[in-house]
Amino acid sequence: MHMNEVSEPKRAVDTTAEAPWSVATLNSNLKALVGGLPTLWVIGQVVEYKPRPGTRIAFFTIRDLNASASITVKAWPNILDSAGSAFGEGARVLLEVQPDFYEGNGSISLMARSIRLEGIGSLLEQVEQLRRRLSAEGLFAPERKKRLPFLPRRIGLICGRNAKAKHDVLVNALSRWPAAVFEVREVAVQGPHTVTEVLAALAELDSMPDVDVIVIARGGGAVEDLLPFSDETLVRTAAETVTPFVSAIGHEEDAPLLDYVADYRASTPTDAARRIVPDLQSELEGLVRARERIRVGIAARVHTLQSQLDDLTARPVMRSPEATLTPHIEQLSALRTRLRSAVRGGLVTNMTMLSGTRQTLRALSPVGVLSRGYALVRTDTGTVATRVRDMDLGQRVVLQMTDGLAEAEVLRVETTDDTAEETRREKKK
Repeated sequence: MHMNEVSEPKRAVDTTAEAPWSVATLNSNLKALVGGLPTLWVIGQVVEYKPRPGTRIAFFTIRDLNASASITVKAWPNILDSAGSAFGEGARVLLEVQPDFYEGNGSISLMARSIRLEGIGSLLEQVEQLRRRLSAEGLFAPERKKRLPFLPRRIGLICGRNAKAKHDVLVNALSRWPAAVFEVREVAVQGPHTVTEVLAALAELDSMPDVDVIVIARGGGAVEDLLPFSDETLVRTAAETVTPFVSAIGHEEDAPLLDYVADYRASTPTDAARRIVPDLQSELEGLVRARERIRVGIAARVHTLQSQLDDLTARPVMRSPEATLTPHIEQLSALRTRLRSAVRGGLVTNMTMLSGTRQTLRALSPVGVLSRGYALVRTDTGTVATRVRDMDLGQRVVLQMTDGLAEAEVLRVETTDDTAEETRREKKK
């Protein structure tokens, strides 16, 4: 008879070499045993957690705070979300869990019912909440950023006392621009006095008219050491400074809230030094290149203008400017000749017409008639006598001749037949 054909004992104490449990039976009993444990609270540190968006359930590992013991924890997404954004590797957490046994591989894990951040994790969650609130107010908006000066007259530096960050900023900045001038304020950069001293130094440097840029440098550190640079008062004060400022607090992976309101966030104090002053050697080389570009540009421009000038002077009109006037002079001469001829012809025509009119006037003029031997007779009343019946015998009359007047007396009146007949008709009337 095979062993698996023997009925298995119901209790562990009843198992023997002849009647053992199978692995499946063992795991089934262990699951019932572990599943019967009550929910409990456990504290530890998250050491393995890789967020996987969209997964149905998340897994992470917590380790004992004082030993190397660790255990796997499972949690639904809503439980993780309730822990806050500061949850992650390194976070200290307090968990309410239900122990769970997986029959498939015989492993024990914990199913998280709730997660609370402890210590630094709780503080980081508060910082994250403050970050979201300040962001919603617009304090981190790009349009609030001030442009850093190209070459500051004086550089304000806030750093730790005899700190390496101070050395990094000064040495690197002066190596780039030896004439750089610094106004250094050494303050506490960790501990309870950090915020007060940094605020005082920042206000002092911001009030100095010749300080064109301010650098706040620390150079990294533990997460809890950087928390003062996420203080709300400090962040709001820095956001309202008139002078542009550079934040060089943490390394690339660190992100205190002061970085978000800074006009430039430097990854290191050395990076801040490179950003606040230009590199003298680079600028000199740039000047040489610029001068050469200007020289080449001017030479090219002069060559272009000379070519244009040569093209202009090569034209016939520039070699003999009067050549362009010759056709116009000839045309003007022809017009002048035509004008003179027309004026002369008009004068001759008008003079001929005037002579004819003058002769006509002379022929029609009484003076012209008198010149042919006629005389104008006026009676003593001044009227012109046109007929002999207008005069009486013995009447004195004035004769107007072509060359003057003569006075005469009517001695005889003799009418022509036509006149006599006309006189008789008038007397009958």
